[in-house]
Amino acid sequence: MKLVTYFFDNRTSIGKVEGDRVIDLPANAPSLPATMRELLQAGADVLAIAEAIPASAAHAHPLASVKLLAPLPNPSKFLAIGMNYKKHVEEATKVGVKTPPTQVWFNKQVSCINGPHGDVHLPKVSDKLDYEVELCVVIGKRCRHVRREDARSVIAGYMVCNDVSVRDWQLATPTMTVGKSFDTSGPTGPWIVTPDEIADFDALRLRMWVNGELRQDDFANQMIHDIDAQIAYLSAAFTLEPGDLLATGTPSGVGVAMDPPSYLKAGDVMRAEIEGIGAIENRVVPEPF
Repeated sequence: MKLVTYFFDNRTSIGKVEGDRVIDLPANAPSLPATMRELLQAGADVLAIAEAIPASAAHAHPLASVKLLAPLPNPSKFLAIGMNYKKHVEEATKVGVKTPPTQVWFNKQVSCINGPHGDVHLPKVSDKLDYEVELCVVIGKRCRHVRREDARSVIAGYMVCNDVSVRDWQLATPTMTVGKSFDTSGPTGPWIVTPDEIADFDALRLRMWVNGELRQDDFANQMIHDIDAQIAYLSAAFTLEPGDLLATGTPSGVGVAMDPPSYLKAGDVMRAEIEGIGAIENRVVPEPF
């Protein structure tokens, strides 16, 4: 399934995409929850009800007529791993970032969540705005101490993420959290793709364009710490819950590592795409307040 949160006719709901239509889930099956987080929390049996709703269901809208929102607008956690693609590690050392000996995680505050086509603010306090295409994992089960070999069983699906970063604020402190958490700096979407839709995980190709220029291009199998290792590592420390988001690292080609650095400006358009999942596109605008 491709699960969405969307806005149509002054109403927000959740649905699944079938071809060029969005099937409204609670309208067609009133027993289903009204929000994505509640749907994931309800578990596999409830998701099966959603999957069984036919593509011909009465309560549906043309995909082109709805506004797609962040599929999970209110995750309890939004975590991201740094320095997790081989070539990205190489380019990061050029700007003074040391190669980490273990997984390095930071929080993106959940208030940064943005939709797949929402504007990204160029902050008033910095002109060092940068992009990072990432594969985002959506946790589907409450879990702790997950073994590597069981990690995929706790995943609800995958999304595209742009880990927008304010580089001077990010690099000013070792935690990186503030520079990764500015309002609007967490575009996600366009939908949650359930694992059964991914035929070959290693073949997932991540790309980022800025104003039509290809900046990042790599495959998910180039992660240093794969998703299984990430889930095992995090769940050894704390409980992961349905709807938690894990941004799994970015390939090389970020603006800060270019010579000279190439930061985003107002009017720039970022297009982050992962083959087999989808694409999100966000325009940079001056911070409005």
